[in-house]
Amino acid sequence: MEIQQHSFINGTWSDIASSGIKNKNKANLVLVFGNAALLTQQANFDFLRNQYANADLVFASTAGEIAQGRVIDNSIIATAIAFDKTPIRSVSMALGNNCNSYEAGQRLFEQLQSDDLCYIFVVSDGININGSELVSGLNSANYTNIPVTGGLAGDEDKFKSTVTGLNCIPGEGNVVAVGFYGTDLLIGHGSIGGWDEFGYERTITKSHKNVLYQIDGKSALSLYKEYLGDYVKELPGSALLFPLSIKDAGNDMSLVRTILAVNEEEDSMTFAGNMPEGSKVRLMKGNFGKLIQAAADASDISVAKFKDVEPDLVILISCVGRKIVLQNRIDEEVEATGDVFGPNVNVAGFYSYGEITPLKPDTKCELHNQTMTITTFKEL
Repeated sequence: MEIQQHSFINGTWSDIASSGIKNKNKANLVLVFGNAALLTQQANFDFLRNQYANADLVFASTAGEIAQGRVIDNSIIATAIAFDKTPIRSVSMALGNNCNSYEAGQRLFEQLQSDDLCYIFVVSDGININGSELVSGLNSANYTNIPVTGGLAGDEDKFKSTVTGLNCIPGEGNVVAVGFYGTDLLIGHGSIGGWDEFGYERTITKSHKNVLYQIDGKSALSLYKEYLGDYVKELPGSALLFPLSIKDAGNDMSLVRTILAVNEEEDSMTFAGNMPEGSKVRLMKGNFGKLIQAAADASDISVAKFKDVEPDLVILISCVGRKIVLQNRIDEEVEATGDVFGPNVNVAGFYSYGEITPLKPDTKCELHNQTMTITTFKEL
């Protein structure tokens, strides 16, 4: 596997120090993470297409970019990959009247399915999507638990418009999935939040998919506002500081959910993932030390089966909520991953509106919020 990274910062494209690709015509895939306004400029698309004529270009807007141990804003980070032995196939779906979130996941997996499929990477619109339904669709025919990781695109902390795309200028409402094939690619993954739970455990008593109406028979929005105090005026952005942990009935595994939107007229909150009735929820808040340590712990988990070999590539997808909480300490969570991987490993990633990964090896993928989710790649 050969890798070359490029950055677009302050109007200029530059190479990032990496192993490099000797023949750019052999590049299979370019992962392009960046500011939405920059990604939709024709000149930036043309630059990448001219550099990598034969590669699939996969775009996702972000709430911040990650490259080589740094967190960058208002930039583009493009990571080009030339696989030696691993074929790939990229597909996309547009959400709309003829395709909901579940159907998008289902159709994408069906298009990529093959006996030698070994891994799927997915990026999705981060606003016009039900992440839980997308994941359920991806899982619906994934009988052998092929690992699926990725994330929901971001839009800084605005929550207005996200863009994704495949081999075209990205736009709203798209989901892109890349299938990797063969037996020569070693994939690792890890995901940890590090948030503290507080307050009573409560029960969701009224909801519809990812829209929450009542907790313990009372207005969920009113209850949530009580905890937010002065942060109420900054909703929905301030909700990133206080996510909810959710545990399905009969399941000991907790996931984290973040608010995408608030509807005052309907007295409801819309989350990135489903909020099933009967589920148990608790409020959460950030602890700087635990959030940063979680990034290191997720890194350790992602390379657990690599033994003594270094990964060729690491993709970090962290939640915008972590970025808002950590503020000027945000580089520390990326640096914590670097302490595990070392200085010679190629690293790329972005801050998202949701992360997709299995919690454990050989299990189906889940939608997460407020985690540091890491995928590691090694071509054997």
